Amino acid sequence: MKSEFNRNLSEVTEFILLGFRTPPKLQILLFLGFLLVYVVTLVGNISMIVVIKMDSRLQMPMYFFLRNLSYLDLCYSTVIAPKTLANFLSNEKKISYRGCCAVQFFFFALSVTTEGFLLAVMAFDRFSAICSPLLYPVHRSPKLCVQLVTGSYTCGCINAVVETGFTSSLHFCGENRLDHFFCDVPALITISCVDTFVNEVVLCILSALIIITTTTVILVSYAYILSSVLKIPSTHGRSRTFSTCGSHIAVVSLFYGTVFFMYAQPGAISSPEENKVVAVLYTIVIPMLNPLIYSLRNRDVKDAVKRILHSK
Repeated sequence: MKSEFNRNLSEVTEFILLGFRTPPKLQILLFLGFLLVYVVTLVGNISMIVVIKMDSRLQMPMYFFLRNLSYLDLCYSTVIAPKTLANFLSNEKKISYRGCCAVQFFFFALSVTTEGFLLAVMAFDRFSAICSPLLYPVHRSPKLCVQLVTGSYTCGCINAVVETGFTSSLHFCGENRLDHFFCDVPALITISCVDTFVNEVVLCILSALIIITTTTVILVSYAYILSSVLKIPSTHGRSRTFSTCGSHIAVVSLFYGTVFFMYAQPGAISSPEENKVVAVLYTIVIPMLNPLIYSLRNRDVKDAVKRILHSK
């Protein structure tokens, strides 16, 4: 009996991503929709990176962080979207065990976690710029900005290594049909044939720590920002100062709302169909919206685009 169990544990060498259970005609529509969103994501984020790189007036810490945000959006949408698009047109919808657990999930966890910490860094940067404008140029040296971004990537890497390690410890007794469109922990836990209590606890604790740490920085930063803005005597001055934070608040709300729903609430792995819809938002839609939000709501970026187009 034990040898048969061990044999079954080693049988799963690939997974079948069931994706969206829809009729074939709707699969084509989903493919076209996902393709359009992915193309807009690529164009939007690459354009943001190029504009910030080319315009000398955007060589400031805020835009250095924004450029790195675009890198991350490109990274984790590219980890998910191409394979999802290929599966829409394929009957097999397969992904290897190593490609699932060691590649796709690792880089997804790395990118998403790093983005969470980077959004906290960006909130702290706005706090420094608005609440201590005279000291801001001194405090925000290029070296410190690089260190803050490196720290975000380091935290993301640590979380990705830990979560990938625990995910790789799961065993699958012949069941390889993954009810998702990419390799994510809740879906993998669902089909595992061993006790997953430890994995679920680790997932919940890590998610809670990351969300609590980063949201605390964001909320405290904006509490001080709000206090400083309310002290500005003119309405125009208050509106102008706070408008620089509007884009960041919108991005933070979208990102943390979906991530909290997926990973930090009790019973987050109980509804695969709900999880797929929410997963589409933070893996496909949000990376597309971020550059649009920052370009449409940020006067500096819009002016930079006009200058570049005019010079051409």
